[in-house]
Amino acid sequence: MTTRMTPVRTSAVTDGTSAVTDGTSAVTDGSSAPTGGRRGGRPRHAPAHEVGRPGPAWAVPATVFFALFAMAPLVMVAVLSFTSWNGLGSPEFAGLDNWSGVFADPVMIKSIWLSLLLTTLGVAVQTPLSILLGVWAAGQQRNRAVLSAIYFIPLLLSSTAVSVLWRALLDPNFGVPSQAAWLFGDGDLFGGRATAIGVLAFVSTWQFTPFHTLIYQGAARAIPHVLYQAAEMDGAGRYRQFFHITLPQLRTPIVTSTILMVVGGLTTFETVLILTQGGPGTDTTITAFHMYQKAFKGFDFGAGSAIALVLVLAATIVSLVMVKLSGYDTMRGSTEGL
Repeated sequence: MTTRMTPVRTSAVTDGTSAVTDGTSAVTDGSSAPTGGRRGGRPRHAPAHEVGRPGPAWAVPATVFFALFAMAPLVMVAVLSFTSWNGLGSPEFAGLDNWSGVFADPVMIKSIWLSLLLTTLGVAVQTPLSILLGVWAAGQQRNRAVLSAIYFIPLLLSSTAVSVLWRALLDPNFGVPSQAAWLFGDGDLFGGRATAIGVLAFVSTWQFTPFHTLIYQGAARAIPHVLYQAAEMDGAGRYRQFFHITLPQLRTPIVTSTILMVVGGLTTFETVLILTQGGPGTDTTITAFHMYQKAFKGFDFGAGSAIALVLVLAATIVSLVMVKLSGYDTMRGSTEGL
């Protein structure tokens, strides 16, 4: 006599989810069984259109704009750097004469070191100042909004307007130094190498620190408040919270802000043109200003193009090195790819 066994259907209910199996009791953590014929519990990824990811067509306008106004001029400058042209007539091929002349020019070598010096001063002064002001502006202090609005006024001014303003304020004959000889001495801040470089660094700091402060303000407001609550429960004061919570959370904005400072510092032009005009002598002749002198004052557009390419390559290499050393290229956000 043969006995036929029928599978018994049992129901297992765990964490609010009902799972029906044939002869097996399944314990789940509130997740549903895999669908679509997939095995092993591996979730199925939704197509790109279901998560709102834009298609390649969205990048076409930006790509065309970048190609027309960035890549095409850059290619033209690269071609022009191998020619001899005074702005009239047709350029004549000059081979590597412009490039050999660039690296044999003592003013060019000096301008590179001066650009690096001003960039380093800008990063060293603006970074800590911007972080402190940004974290403060992200708080709930009284009159914080009014003071922040006043502090951000330099963002509304162009570099030319800022340079003209400080040139008038620091004029040795009619400006503030002429009325405060006890502090400024003879008052000619533009007549010495050290003081002229100090003026350039100060004006750049006054103009661009509010911009970087705005970056850190937004980043500080995005830090989860529960981290500070947990730190308070553990007995951490404001200083320990700042160094162990705020600064680590600002790692990505610090890298971004520093790269912007480096690129901006290496390409500064109008500030030097209006404030010092490269003087005294060539003591404040940075690379961008030297390029202007070669091309538009010396009418040697081939040499000026070579200097421009050196500046572009220097800024690109420094930025890539900073990205690599800081690990910025490996950072990922919670909404990566959306």
